Amino acid sequence: MATLTSSELTNVAKEFGTPVYVYHAEKISEQYQKLTNAFKKCDAKIFYACKSLTNINILKHVLSLGASLDCVSINEVKLGLMAGFAKENILYTPNCVDFEEILEAKESGVNINIDNISILEQFGNKFAGSYPVCIRLNPHIMAGGNFKISTGHVDSKFGISIHQIRHIGRIVKTTGLHVTGIHMHTGSEIKDINVFLMGLSVMFGMSEHFPKLEYIDLGSGFKVPYQPGDPETDVDELGKKVAEAFAQHEKETGKKLQVWFEPGKYLVSQCGYLVVKANVIKQTPATVFVGVNSGFNHLIRPMMYEAYHHIENVSNPNGTPRIYTVVGNICETDTFAWDRTLTEVREGDLLVFYNAGAYGFEMASNFNSRLKPAEVLVKDGEAKLIRKRDVFEDLLKNQII
Repeated sequence: MATLTSSELTNVAKEFGTPVYVYHAEKISEQYQKLTNAFKKCDAKIFYACKSLTNINILKHVLSLGASLDCVSINEVKLGLMAGFAKENILYTPNCVDFEEILEAKESGVNINIDNISILEQFGNKFAGSYPVCIRLNPHIMAGGNFKISTGHVDSKFGISIHQIRHIGRIVKTTGLHVTGIHMHTGSEIKDINVFLMGLSVMFGMSEHFPKLEYIDLGSGFKVPYQPGDPETDVDELGKKVAEAFAQHEKETGKKLQVWFEPGKYLVSQCGYLVVKANVIKQTPATVFVGVNSGFNHLIRPMMYEAYHHIENVSNPNGTPRIYTVVGNICETDTFAWDRTLTEVREGDLLVFYNAGAYGFEMASNFNSRLKPAEVLVKDGEAKLIRKRDVFEDLLKNQII
């Protein structure tokens, strides 16, 4: 299994400073290979959901593996094209965007996934059947590790309800819209593969309304382990079941369809490490705090999603185990971990947050006028800087004085 050692991470911190995001290229390759092996018995196409980590060097590495690209904004589309992805291998799945952005995506020639009635009708009236589209449906399936990352339930803003299929049908009929794909995405960190199979059953039912259908997109949401004992989505079993389901559907209908997936976190979460320095050890009547030189301005997941990230003290690996609450240097509560057992932490020690590749730097900010960290890619044993650390002047870059 591809991992970076404590000494490798320590060396990166010494060379590039802290806090620093470190990514391991070989781990991304390993995760991608798992997926291609799992779905080799069906006609599957894997799109990397780049919203999880958009550094262009990561995009280029994913491209080198043979993946396609899933984008949620026009700027992600532009980054993908700049990284070298062919337009036919980019899927654009926006939400609540202006129609002008849809038009810009159309001009770029990428696959467009439409998730609301209004845009669908506007697109159909303007282009009729001259440009193929995918339709994002809401299957009304509640799934995911946190309500904030559950996207397929009845109250979700994402997708067009499956109960509006007649409305969709009227638009397709009156405009001549060319629908080549249907899409669903129920959420993130899905442990039970039956969620996907349930969704696939719904999609097969919906596919009857679209005679020119070429593919069904099941989104993603594959879970990776964040702490010891955590379950992981059984992609091998899912691949087997999906292949069987598509084969049976082809036998019954005579239609051979492709299946698309859009993994993001699954590909890059475990490749990433956030290395920070312990600024202070602060003892109060209630607890012992380790205050580090980072905060939710760099890694917001624990505060936003109550997410667990394994933490290790790589400077004192053989120290006496003690209980700490790990916090940041932001002016609001930015607790990374409550009552966590770590080997004794001393001021100046390096702590490593694991599984920090997805939605770590990508959701970072300059809150409190603090600087964003550097990003480093380790490939073939060599560490290379792929984003410079912010400097003070970056805070003023777009300000007009």
